[in-house]
Amino acid sequence: MTYVKFNNVGLKFQLYKDKGITLKETLINLFKKRNYYKNSDFWALKDMSFEISSGQRVGIIGNNGAGKSSLLKLLTKIYEPTTGEIVCQGKVAPLIELGAGFNPELSGYENIFLNGAIMGKSKKEMQKLADNIIKFAELEEFIHTPIKYYSTGMYMRLAFTIATEISPEILIIDELFAGGDINFIDKAKARLDKIIDESQIVIMVSHSLDLVQKLCNRVILVEKGRILLDGEPKEVCDYYINLNKPV
Repeated sequence: MTYVKFNNVGLKFQLYKDKGITLKETLINLFKKRNYYKNSDFWALKDMSFEISSGQRVGIIGNNGAGKSSLLKLLTKIYEPTTGEIVCQGKVAPLIELGAGFNPELSGYENIFLNGAIMGKSKKEMQKLADNIIKFAELEEFIHTPIKYYSTGMYMRLAFTIATEISPEILIIDELFAGGDINFIDKAKARLDKIIDESQIVIMVSHSLDLVQKLCNRVILVEKGRILLDGEPKEVCDYYINLNKPV
């Protein structure tokens, strides 16, 4: 059975001071043992516990800096938790930071196989998908060109198509930028709707509350690294709107 479980998860970063100090401060630092270079800890997430089961489409909402993207990066193992435990049962496909695994010196074709390997797919498996990826991304003419020469739109089309060609059990979406080219966006949205339907679990971060209420059957509101509310989409979105109304 596919599921995601967070057990008392925390994520801590260390904030480094880059401010220069004066000669006077340096002398004080030496003689009075005051450390002007002392770093501080920042908890992006703290004591976070929840469970997501098969069939759920979960929206993660909250203000900038609340911890939403950090949560997704823990799920995709970009970060390791500082405290607690994360258990994922099922194949994860992240639609976050599209193209992060690309090598600019390699051609589009070579990057298809490189990204496939990153996602756990063999060369043989990717050979079966390559033609569909090239056609959907509309890159037939440029597929053997090093991607350092691609436009932003070409780069994003290839990244999006590779990421959505593999049917996942757990789909992770973070403020998806669907392709860059205006003419590609409708096709990309239709493809995204299909992969959402096929996934057993969908977890998405978005600032569009309309999109969250349309696609999700559960919403988690995150504030200052903690879960503030978890429940029915309209109820949580309305609470979030009221929370941010000017006083």
